[in-house]
Amino acid sequence: MKKRQNVTIKGTKEGLVLHLDDTCSYEELKKELDQKLSANSRTQDERNLISVKVNVGNRYLSLEQHEELKELILQKRNLAVDEIVSNVLTLEEAKQQKIENEVMTVSSIIRSGQVLEAPGDLLLVGDVNPGGTVIAGGNIFIMGALKGVAHAGCFGNDEAVIVASSMKPSQLRISDQINSAPDHDENNEPREMECAYIDEDRKIIVDRLQVLVKLRPNLNRFEGGH
Repeated sequence: MKKRQNVTIKGTKEGLVLHLDDTCSYEELKKELDQKLSANSRTQDERNLISVKVNVGNRYLSLEQHEELKELILQKRNLAVDEIVSNVLTLEEAKQQKIENEVMTVSSIIRSGQVLEAPGDLLLVGDVNPGGTVIAGGNIFIMGALKGVAHAGCFGNDEAVIVASSMKPSQLRISDQINSAPDHDENNEPREMECAYIDEDRKIIVDRLQVLVKLRPNLNRFEGGH
């Protein structure tokens, strides 16, 4: 009977991908990985550094095991670890993901000097007055007038957007991009709901809300049939 392989090595344009079985013991896995990498490294040109991506499937790795596998691979002269990927989330990662995916809803007026922050998406039912600031790790949706500062994607999310019923901000920020919004014409005509996003040139664009359907299809989290 042919012995099952716990370690599978595949070559790609970027380097090597190691698929590690998630049902065998950790010690078995480590032993076979060492043997296969040693054999593989003899067939490679040691002058060329090869990038290695490791996929451990549904196996949870402790920090010590993570570093141990990385060190084992780095001992081979021509190998460099790019990343180690696991399907298993740690409790802290799961908690953080939950926080970032939640929508914080606030019904209030953000007055001058006040700052409202949300770790994920923010839905504000009310106005942001001049001098007021709203900050979110995700998107910002304002059911009211935005006349102060809004900073979406504050942790570096370039896909974040800002939506307001009345878009008259003193400043817009998305991720690390800043746009001091131009003054709108002073008239009494109501403006339709607008959105702000980062375009391909990494500039903040203010446009009609309808453009988000194509630009950010992931905003629609409902999956219904037709």
